[in-house]
Amino acid sequence: MKRIILLIMAVFSLFGWHSAARAANIEKLAPTFWWAGMKNPELQILLYGKDIASSDVTISSQDVILKEVVKQANPNYLLLYVDLSEAAPQTFNIVLKKGKKTTTVPYELKQRTRKGEDIEGFTAQDVLYLIMPDRFANGDPSNDVVEGMLENKVDRNEQYARHGGDLKGIEDHLDYIADLGVTAIWLNPTQENDMPDGSYHGYAITDYYQIDRRFGNNGEFKQLVDKAHAKGLKVVMDMIFNHCGSENYLFKDRPSDDWFNFKSHFVPTSYKTASVQDIHAADYERKIATDGWFTQVMPDLNQRNRHVAQYLIQSSIWWIEFAGINGIRQDTHPYADFDFMAEWCKEVLEEYPNFNIVGETWLNSNVLVSFWQKDSKLAAPRNSNLPTVMDFPLQGLMNKAFDEETTDWAGGLYWLYDYITQDLVYANPMNLLTFLDNHDTSRFYTREEQTKNLTRYKQALLYLLTTRGIPQIYYGTEILMPGDKGEGDGTLRRDFPGGWTGDKTNCFTREGRTKLQNEAFDYTRKLLNWRKGNEAIGKGSLKHFSIANGTYVYERKYGNQSAVIIMNGTDKPQELDLTPYKEILPKAQATDVLSGKTINLKGKLSLKQRESLLLCF
Repeated sequence: MKRIILLIMAVFSLFGWHSAARAANIEKLAPTFWWAGMKNPELQILLYGKDIASSDVTISSQDVILKEVVKQANPNYLLLYVDLSEAAPQTFNIVLKKGKKTTTVPYELKQRTRKGEDIEGFTAQDVLYLIMPDRFANGDPSNDVVEGMLENKVDRNEQYARHGGDLKGIEDHLDYIADLGVTAIWLNPTQENDMPDGSYHGYAITDYYQIDRRFGNNGEFKQLVDKAHAKGLKVVMDMIFNHCGSENYLFKDRPSDDWFNFKSHFVPTSYKTASVQDIHAADYERKIATDGWFTQVMPDLNQRNRHVAQYLIQSSIWWIEFAGINGIRQDTHPYADFDFMAEWCKEVLEEYPNFNIVGETWLNSNVLVSFWQKDSKLAAPRNSNLPTVMDFPLQGLMNKAFDEETTDWAGGLYWLYDYITQDLVYANPMNLLTFLDNHDTSRFYTREEQTKNLTRYKQALLYLLTTRGIPQIYYGTEILMPGDKGEGDGTLRRDFPGGWTGDKTNCFTREGRTKLQNEAFDYTRKLLNWRKGNEAIGKGSLKHFSIANGTYVYERKYGNQSAVIIMNGTDKPQELDLTPYKEILPKAQATDVLSGKTINLKGKLSLKQRESLLLCF
C-alpha cells in the first residue's frame, strides 16, 4: 500500500507539467521542479521536445526573471536561464508561443523544508557500508523486469546480468545494517541506466533525474533516506559526471556535438590520469586521459561547455535538496575537467557547508592522490575543493600487509607504518576514505581458503577502524564473502545470501551463518559499535612508533580520551619492552576491548603470534 501511495504522489507532483507538456510535445523537463531561496539564484531549465526551439518563450511571473533563452544546434532543445533572486515559492508558467499556438507549462518552485547547513555530511566519526543495490536484496520482485526498458530479464546465474536487488530490499534490511554498527550507507548508482546490457552496476546513467525503475522510484529513494536517517544512518549517493550512458537522450539526440568530448566521436581514454598532475606530461597525454571516453557506450561529457556544467551541478544539488542525502561519491573524479569539478565542489559546499564529497581518485601513490584533495599544497595555486579522496595506495598495502612477516625495516605492518609517515603530503589525512576492498577491486578474501584465516581479517579490520580516515566496508565483508577480480567484476558483486526469497542460506540471520561467519560477524559488530561515538578515533590525533620486534604501536587521542593499538605482525610470540611507549600509556593497567582482559603495562608485554590489543584510557 505504501508503494501505491508513493507512486500516486509522484504522478500527481508531475501531472501538471506532463499534461501541458504533451500539448507542446515536450518530452523532458529538467529539473522537473526547483526550490525558492537557494543561495545560487540562477536556474537552468532544459526543455526537450520536437522542434521546440522555434517557439518564442516568456515567463508569467513578476518575481521570476527570464534572463536568457539559449537555442542549440539541435532544434529539439531550449535552455532557459532564470533569476530567482526575489522569487517566492510558487507555480509559474513557461509560455511557449509558435505562430498562433500558445502552450503554457507550469513550473513549481517549492518551499525548502530544511536549511542547507542542517544537512550533515559523513566524517571520520562514521563508517560507510558500501552496497551494490542490484546484488544486496530483492524486496520487490514486481520491478525486476520493467516493460519498455532495454535490458528486460533477470538471471542470477549470469554475473553481468541484473539479479533483481532494489531499494525495498535495502530498506527491509536497515535494522541489520544499523545493528552491525556502521553509520552510513554508500549506494552504487541508483539513477536510471536504461542500457541494453550490463546495466546492473549503474555507471552509465541515462537520466540524471530519475531513479532506475528496476530499483524503485524517486519517492521510494527519498523514503529509504528518511528511514535510514530514523535509524541513525547517513546516505551517500554515487554520481558520475565524467560520462553518461550512450542511451541517454542527451547523447542520442544531443543538443550539439560539443556537449561531448571529441565532438561526440568515440576516442578511448588512456586511463593514465597521473598525467593531469605530471609537470612533464605532454599536452596530448593530458587531453587523451581526461577527454577520452571510458568505453564506447560511455560518452565523455564536455564539462567545459557551460550548459553541460550547469546541468550537472544542478542535478546533484537537486538530489541533495530533494532526498536529504548526506554525501556524494564522485566516480572517476580525475577523468573529468579539473576546473569544472572544482567549481562543482565549491557550489555544493556553499549551498550545504556541512556536506561531504569523496572523489574516486584511483592512483597508485599518496603524492598523486593528495593532489586532488582540497587545499593540497602540491596542486597550488589550483584547488580541487574536494574535501575527501580515496586512499587507494593504503588499500593496496593492507591487502598484503597482514599476510607478510613484519620486520623492523620491511614487510607486513612495516609498510603501513612507513606509509603513514608520509601523511604530510595530504592537506587533511582525516578526510581520506580508507577501505580493504570495494566493488572494483578483488575482495579482501580473494580466495575461498583465505576466509578460514580470521586472524588476518581481525587484524586488518582493527587497523582499518582505528587508523586515521573515514573507513568504508563493502557489503558481505562481515560474512567472509570472497571475490577475485580475475574471474570477472560480477564475482566481486555476488548476491548477499538471504536477500532473495528461496535462497538456501540467509546470512542476515545468525542461524543462517556458519560458525566461522558468525565469529567474523560478531567481531565486526563489536568493533563497529565500540567505534561509534568514540571521539579518540573519530576526531583524535594519531601518534605512532616505528616497528619494534615486528610490532606496530599507535595511539589515537582526543582530549582526555585515548586508545592504544598494539599489533604483533609476526608468526611467533614477541616480548615488547614498554619503556619507549610511556608517553601514551598513562596507567599501569588497561582493559583490552577485544578480549575483555586486564593488561599489565609495567615492564614488558608478552604477545602471542599475530596478537592484537585495543587498550582504552
